[in-house]
Amino acid sequence: MKSGFLEKLVARLDKVEHGEVQQIVTRLIREKGFLEKVFEALQEGVIILDPQGVIGFVNHAASRFFGLDPDKAVGQLLSSQVRGLDWESLGKPGRTISRDLEVFYPENRFLNFYLAPIDEGGNSEDPLGFVMLVRDLTRTRAEAEETLESERLNALTLLAAGVAHEIGNPLNSLDIHLQLLGRRLRKLPTGDKKPLEDHLATARGEIRRLDTILKQFLHAVRPTVPLRERRDINTLLKETLGLLESELSSRKISVELDLAESMPHAVLDAGQFQQVFYNLIRNAYQALPGENGHITIRTRANDYEYIISIQDNGTGISPEHMGAIFEPYRTTKSSGSGLGLLIVRRIVREHGGEIAIESEENQGTRVIIHLPRSERSVRLLGSPESVIDL
Repeated sequence: MKSGFLEKLVARLDKVEHGEVQQIVTRLIREKGFLEKVFEALQEGVIILDPQGVIGFVNHAASRFFGLDPDKAVGQLLSSQVRGLDWESLGKPGRTISRDLEVFYPENRFLNFYLAPIDEGGNSEDPLGFVMLVRDLTRTRAEAEETLESERLNALTLLAAGVAHEIGNPLNSLDIHLQLLGRRLRKLPTGDKKPLEDHLATARGEIRRLDTILKQFLHAVRPTVPLRERRDINTLLKETLGLLESELSSRKISVELDLAESMPHAVLDAGQFQQVFYNLIRNAYQALPGENGHITIRTRANDYEYIISIQDNGTGISPEHMGAIFEPYRTTKSSGSGLGLLIVRRIVREHGGEIAIESEENQGTRVIIHLPRSERSVRLLGSPESVIDL
């Protein structure tokens, strides 16, 4: 990197005493080492660039954010090391830039970088180089999303009480009056009764559908306390598949079970997790195009958690839908309520777990549940002889 101080020093070398030159060089080396240690200790990424965008220094944090090898990155153009950053549009003399960006390798992170010119004597049109400071916003962004989701659910919970009263009671009244109409219809002549019975059946069906939507909504947002008991996750999965067997058979969908042997029992609410598995398996087969689809269900366990995955070879989820997949009433199905995944995630989180979704369009979707083990294995370290009685 061009340095005005070094150029002036070189120009005056013939006038500087030998001992003084040695002191200056020693001081430069010491200061360079000190600054590098300071930069390496920072949690923020630091990249020093020359006016052409060539990397002169990159600290450990920046290397980790962008997946760079510091030894190989130094001397290379920034745009060649960090794909998507166009130096021609970024490195403008006299201009300071602050931008957010999302990186996908080596980890999916949300970053903010601040790029500022390094001026000499206030000459911003001919900078010595640029410094790029990079901050990791991933955790901050996740916390903001969690806060927003919590506020959204709180608002829905308050709304639920009003919905239960304003819609639930009229639905019950309508159902009672339709029952009375049905009794009256039985006394009419057969010719007059048939068309009215069809209309009555339609009205009853619509009331049942509204009642189902109302119950789903209330179940999604109403706080519940899991009734935990020790249950076998593999058995719960098989029981849930039994409930869906007729639908799966009619669609000619094959289900492959890869269940861990000797799976330790989990402490959970069996009814709630049966609902989780029911929703996820149903989502999987509804995403399959036509017949002859395939669903794979796997279970695993380690010392810390249970891992349950449900994978299909269906249509997948588009990137624009992935970002809002857990939002209420967001659905790609014509007849869906958009509450299924919201209910699933709420139940899993109430058990201390988390849910992840991996999907690729026209390739399929994989849903993974990570559920912590409430009782972890413990082992003593050291031999009995090492124990000291006090």
